[in-house]
Amino acid sequence: MTNRFLDEAIALARENIRQGGRPFGAVVVKDGEIVARAVNRLLADNDPTAHAELLALRAAGKALGSPRLEGCSVYASGQPCPMCLAAMRMSGIRDITFAYSNAQAEPFGLSTAAIAAELMKPLDQQSGLSIKHSPPEVAEEDHLYRLWQKQSG
Repeated sequence: MTNRFLDEAIALARENIRQGGRPFGAVVVKDGEIVARAVNRLLADNDPTAHAELLALRAAGKALGSPRLEGCSVYASGQPCPMCLAAMRMSGIRDITFAYSNAQAEPFGLSTAAIAAELMKPLDQQSGLSIKHSPPEVAEEDHLYRLWQKQSG
């Protein structure tokens, strides 16, 4: 069974390979129509966040005029990494389909399964990172989030 949106994501990834990029493409769909498409531009832009899914989410937000993407679906050529998956969840996307899994990506050095496993550990148990919580000593009325709440509320 083929899926035209998944086929589009794969076609974008194939073209990105031809252009010297990484094998990742993604489309965002709403109401049966593609509202955004993107390819991985990590190398082209020297941007570690320029994953196809994130760029497609950014374009969808602009196209739809909202950072909330409820009702949208994402189709990706590869299994979304933890960063992309978190962004999808934070934007309200609940429907995600991908073609190639982390297991299929592993032999090519493209799997993000190890990062996902590390992120499931408590912060103080994640290897390779030094993460410290150092809250500022400020008066309650100067609390950063309280200031934001007053400004936006």
